[in-house]
Amino acid sequence: HVDGSVAPTRDIDTINLELILSDLEQVEKTLQKAKKGKQNDQQKFFASALERVYEALNNDKPARSVELDEDEQLAIKSLGLLTQKPVIYAANVVDADLASGNAMVERVREFAEAEGSEVVVISAQVESELVDLDPEERAEFLADLGVKEGESGLPALIRASYKLLSLQTYYTTGPKETRAWTIPVGATAPQAAGAIHSDFEKGFIRAETIGYHDLVEAGSEKEAKEKGLMRSEGKEYIVKDADVMLFRFNV
Repeated sequence: HVDGSVAPTRDIDTINLELILSDLEQVEKTLQKAKKGKQNDQQKFFASALERVYEALNNDKPARSVELDEDEQLAIKSLGLLTQKPVIYAANVVDADLASGNAMVERVREFAEAEGSEVVVISAQVESELVDLDPEERAEFLADLGVKEGESGLPALIRASYKLLSLQTYYTTGPKETRAWTIPVGATAPQAAGAIHSDFEKGFIRAETIGYHDLVEAGSEKEAKEKGLMRSEGKEYIVKDADVMLFRFNV
């Protein structure tokens, strides 16, 4: 370690301070420009929100610590402040600590809880070893560490990231390939179709839909249809995570 010792909360403080200083410089310059000359109501609103953020940054606090309403957040969104972005802390541990963590992970959890952030425990050592294993060997390797596949490490980090960003996945599948598509939580079927191509959204008619687990349990699309698991969903349908969809459209 560059500091000669391992102290995760110190490292978090160091990184946060660097990001705060970067944001502070940007906010200070923007605020100076915003205050010049005559201001209309919108500019005054922008400057007011910016002043509150500046005060926090100047006191070594991240921009996300400032309680802004939706309009204020929208007003300063274009600045792309680094410390306004939500955070996930990834605690890298040795393989033996992957299942239960350790004292340092607990310190990170306490720090994260205080600011409403999430912690995911990963092991770079384990992830590098998993790359060369087939699925059966991977499950056995993780079981020996006391970990269930998908509950920690990279899969857990991906799930936490999707949750933080309010994203989900749906699938399309056919004889040649199966693909995953990322969409916002709450997206309608036409909006989900638009992730593939805008023409799909414009000419949307309906979506033949089945849950991933239902499809796997049925064994095939044909079996799923025979069991009545396939649904025909219209324009108002809110897509669920892991839906498998076939879009009918006309352009």
